[in-house]
Amino acid sequence: MSRRPLEVKVSTEDQKQLRQILRAGIQPVRVVLRALALEQLSEGLAAPAVAKRVHLTPQAVRRIGHRYKRSGLRGALYERQGRGAEQRLDEPQKQRIMAMVCSPPPAGYARWTVRLVAEQAVKRKLVPQVGRETVRILLLSHDLKPWREKNVVRGGAECGVPRKEGRRTGNL
Repeated sequence: MSRRPLEVKVSTEDQKQLRQILRAGIQPVRVVLRALALEQLSEGLAAPAVAKRVHLTPQAVRRIGHRYKRSGLRGALYERQGRGAEQRLDEPQKQRIMAMVCSPPPAGYARWTVRLVAEQAVKRKLVPQVGRETVRILLLSHDLKPWREKNVVRGGAECGVPRKEGRRTGNL
């Protein structure tokens, strides 16, 4: 059983824009392929025939046609902007956590770990709650690795915190 042919009628204004996109200089490949598919759909070609010409799947060609009908040219050619995940920490909270990580670790700990940072941030009431992954991403974005002492920025002798110098020695 075959599908009913997809009838797409592209307005003259949209046809002009399609031609302009196809003639323009550098464009994302996805946009160009979608524009070609939409142009050929508007000429009355079936989705499988268009799919063979533009090297897309028939389902993708049909989806482009349906998106054009539902939301116009822009919706057919470009991806929707994703909402993404809501940020868990605002800027002041991030700054307070970063300041905490740049200070010496609590008594009894040799260095900061992601788990320790998350626990201490909540314990010190810097944030109401925070997960290890959020802390990991925050540290990664600031290129900090507090579990490696060499990568943590700490004040020198003038700040009252002695700076460790020299190499580590030990067996690996």
